[in-house]
Amino acid sequence: MAPLRFSANVSWLFPELPGLPARLRAAGSSGFEAAEVAWPYAEPPEALARAAQDAGLQLVLINTPPGDREEGEMGLGAVPGRQAAFREGLEQAVLYAKALGCPRIHLMAGRVPRGADRAAVRGEMETVFLENLRHAADVLARENLVGLLEPINTRITDPQYFLDSPQQAAAILQKVGRPNLQLQMDIFHWQIMDGNLTGNIREFLPIVGHVQVAQVPGRGDPGSPGELNFPYLFQLLEDEACKGFVGCEYQPQGDTVEGLSWLRSYWDRRGISRAGQ
Repeated sequence: MAPLRFSANVSWLFPELPGLPARLRAAGSSGFEAAEVAWPYAEPPEALARAAQDAGLQLVLINTPPGDREEGEMGLGAVPGRQAAFREGLEQAVLYAKALGCPRIHLMAGRVPRGADRAAVRGEMETVFLENLRHAADVLARENLVGLLEPINTRITDPQYFLDSPQQAAAILQKVGRPNLQLQMDIFHWQIMDGNLTGNIREFLPIVGHVQVAQVPGRGDPGSPGELNFPYLFQLLEDEACKGFVGCEYQPQGDTVEGLSWLRSYWDRRGISRAGQ
């Protein structure tokens, strides 16, 4: 069984550092070989690519742009009336992915519009999402890129988010039927929405292209107290032949490097030598 490959989400980790290039350097110095960025668009792609290369990091995931944050948008993929903006954002994401050598883009579904009833607009939003995903699959295929769908929990994190369970996401992927669209499994969200992690991991891992981890309920690091037994979950992911990266998308409690003791322990148990150990 191959050991898991971990990615530093530098939009979350190293918040004590002022910008993405500095965070990428810190990730490389801490032993990571891969990194991910939610929204890299405030930095020129060439500068980010240089910083990642200098840090010895492969960039493995970015998100499509969120839309108008001041208007409460958090992705546009399923939002009626925003198809043109989604496609413009997709083009920007592809440009960055190519410049960064990043193979995966999270295609953010977005939120149920303000004042709308979720049940009443669900059908329309799914239709919009399917249309946008088919377009995205064609665009990404031309560049040999993979698109990811991530369910985000609506109990705690984002009550208005459209895509909130692995079952919903898997059904949409099946309807689209494109091999370069896959599932993004954030264990934090999956535990909050459904639990049954062993069953869900075994069921859905074959269509998962990327994993993310954080403790529940506080969204701390995997070594912090909480509901989840990460040594068990990491072993399960290994046993089930997890092929993608495992992104560290959590809120550090104090100094990020000191809080990576759980990861150094994992590497030690697997006999892996990394910088920063």
